[in-house]
Amino acid sequence: MFDPVPAARPTGGLAMRCSKALLSPWSRFSLLVVVLLSAASTMLLFEPQRLLASGWPPQLTGGGAAMMFGLAYGVCTVAFVPRPLLNIAAGALFGTQAGLAAALAGTVLGAGISFMLGRVLGQDALRTLLRGRWLKAADGVLSRHGFRSMLALRLFPGVPFAAANYCAATSRMGYPPFLLATGLGSIPNTAAYVIAGSEAASPTSPAFLAAMGFIVVSGLGGALVAWRKRHRLGGE
Repeated sequence: MFDPVPAARPTGGLAMRCSKALLSPWSRFSLLVVVLLSAASTMLLFEPQRLLASGWPPQLTGGGAAMMFGLAYGVCTVAFVPRPLLNIAAGALFGTQAGLAAALAGTVLGAGISFMLGRVLGQDALRTLLRGRWLKAADGVLSRHGFRSMLALRLFPGVPFAAANYCAATSRMGYPPFLLATGLGSIPNTAAYVIAGSEAASPTSPAFLAAMGFIVVSGLGGALVAWRKRHRLGGE
């Protein structure tokens, strides 16, 4: 006889398809985009540049204040706040030594967070986009010579901080070489901005002039190298 009541369909197949859709590379990449846009929007509303005008909260002093600043620095870099602004603030608030320590700690923290987000949420999707010859070459270099390549990228002032983080996340580079190269390679440029911030009240001092000279020369050198690379790629 015909059974008018249809048999119940198993729900396991639907749940599995939903879980696969939610955990698919492009779903995770979409989540990464939402997280980064939300963080950037929050920073635009927060206006971290007010830190330079109003100063650090008076109740936070000493090493605790520098530690809190380093944590805030790391979060701000994930939200695409310019590192030069944060470095200048570190020097103005804490001086050269404590400011440099806080800025470098925040740099490594922010790079690590961005690297983790890119690796967990975006790597699988972004690797499918690596079809260009130079993109594949960059992926190969970062995968084989991670520490040396990342050290060069950090020393080169023309490479955006966030771009280097997410480019490394799409490669097969490990966490330790990425973080170590970030910390070491960020020292020269970070120190120059921190010194400039700490000596901003004395713009004619040798330390301030030396820091500004380094910033200008490194910036011009980075722009020149970037222009030559672009011109060479355009001629191929």
